[in-house]
Amino acid sequence: MSRGAVRAGEELDVAAVDRWIQERLPELRGVPEVRQFAGGASNWTYLLRYGGGENEATELVLRRPPAGTKAKSAHDMGREYRIQARLAPVYPYVPAMVGLCEDESVIGAPFYVMHRIAGPIPRRTLPDGYDWTPERTRALCENVVDRLIELHRVDVDAARLAPLGKGAGYPRRQIDGWSQRYEKARTWNVPSFRRVRGWLADRCPVDAGHCVIHNDYRLDNVVLDPADPTRLVGVLDWEMATVGDPLMDLGAALAYWVEAGDDWIARKMRRQPTHLPGMLRREEVVGRYLDATGLHAADWPFYEVYGLFRVAVIAQQIYYRYHHRQTRNPAFRSFWIWVRYFHWRCRRVMARAGS
Repeated sequence: MSRGAVRAGEELDVAAVDRWIQERLPELRGVPEVRQFAGGASNWTYLLRYGGGENEATELVLRRPPAGTKAKSAHDMGREYRIQARLAPVYPYVPAMVGLCEDESVIGAPFYVMHRIAGPIPRRTLPDGYDWTPERTRALCENVVDRLIELHRVDVDAARLAPLGKGAGYPRRQIDGWSQRYEKARTWNVPSFRRVRGWLADRCPVDAGHCVIHNDYRLDNVVLDPADPTRLVGVLDWEMATVGDPLMDLGAALAYWVEAGDDWIARKMRRQPTHLPGMLRREEVVGRYLDATGLHAADWPFYEVYGLFRVAVIAQQIYYRYHHRQTRNPAFRSFWIWVRYFHWRCRRVMARAGS
């Protein structure tokens, strides 16, 4: 996630934030330099840098909901904070939390602060400055898959995250929920997904397991070790994490996985370097995951279509805001095309599965 100047209208009350932080980290000196991360359409995220020069700098990250947010459930800072705070002792790739502020009088909104995990993040290409042979690229890819497996092995009770779960029936709740979200966000220029949604509903399996899931696990949400970039030192963006079905998490992750042999539209919308020599193919990722976990996916096409449909709904929700002039970001103008493309991808997988 790139960082730059704070956007107009999204400024922080730096003095108020500094007072709050120094009550918890009194060893810090001076007022922080503030930058804003460019990525993320959900919550506003800032880098706070203390010190430097002769002293080693301390870098913190602050997250808060957008101004005017009314739906607390969609921007629940307390939930994000507590998930990471409780995971940290049992999953060492979570940022260390500094604290949560639910007193909106401090900056006008709840927020939390955590320590920044330093290291490069894979984007459309792998980070520069390293010798990325196919063998090293494969090692990185395997480590990314293995860290997801490790997350799914976390003891939910030991992490005190069991209350996030709603019991059996996670796949059914997801299909129903994403179908309802699509209906609410549909515009005239996108397909109904009626056959796709019916197909998913008809093939919905029982839960494959009950574990902590990330729900947005991608290469551009991991931080690499600067000394050995084939290793992960952090996993970011836990706002959608919950307790649910591990194969649903894997299917959602692979919806973003673009291979070298994919069609030109997929390659154009690629946002992570999964196309490079050495990267596992989607089929290989699934095989590695199932071999390690002992789980069975008798109907893998269901999870594949679920992941693609879910991304289509997310894209349509963003496009809906653009279509109704709730945002004028030109990057969202063509999202309806991506929605139609994902509809085609869903239908193609369904056809291969004999439906």
